[in-house]
Amino acid sequence: RRFPGCGNIVTFSQFLFIAVEGFIFEANLGRKRPAIPIRNYFIMVAMFFTVSVVNNYALNLNIAMPLHMIFRSGSLIASMALGIIILKKRYSVSKYSSIALVSLGIFTCTFMSAKQVASDSSSSQEDGPQAFLWWLLGIAALTFALLMSARMGIFQETLYKKFGKHSKEALFYNHALPLPGFLLLAPNIYQHAVLFSQSELFQVPVIGLTLPIMWFYLLMNVITQYVCIRGVFILTTECTSLTV
Repeated sequence: RRFPGCGNIVTFSQFLFIAVEGFIFEANLGRKRPAIPIRNYFIMVAMFFTVSVVNNYALNLNIAMPLHMIFRSGSLIASMALGIIILKKRYSVSKYSSIALVSLGIFTCTFMSAKQVASDSSSSQEDGPQAFLWWLLGIAALTFALLMSARMGIFQETLYKKFGKHSKEALFYNHALPLPGFLLLAPNIYQHAVLFSQSELFQVPVIGLTLPIMWFYLLMNVITQYVCIRGVFILTTECTSLTV
């Protein structure tokens, strides 16, 4: 809410933390060779980096955070569609029905969000159409990221079937290899680092350490994201991409 465009510094911090942790504990400081050929990780990383960056920029395009979160749960229908097209899968009637219901819910939420955008911008007739066009562009960005994310899930599923289960290794390479790509976003990351440092001071409970509150929020976000994404990568080795 304070800095809607801070997605890049958040994503960079998450990637850096997970890459450093993986380099120490999984890659054994670079001494351990990957079980899955590195070229496959480069393909996966290209998808992963694209999804992360596009999702971040969608927040700058008049997309509210609740809609952003709900829309990303629409990966169900994207995963099923790509599973049918690419893996030639067939699903039970109950799965088709449940995904249709979830998709209907997402469509309803998106429609109501569009009405909200229209009513928020109605006070200024000049800005109204422009705000709605930015919102449409944001929806297009989210849709692209959704399809790319589903394709990445299917690619991971195929890799694990071929080379075996290596969730910690995949987690490390997915976060370490894209790090140079953040150089393209360095000015934006630096700008928000300065803004974070200028936020009011906050004393961390128990530890008693004092630091700017935005850095504290970022630290909490990085830790919770690590727990979340580690669980997701373990799930991808145990279940199909649709189940995940």
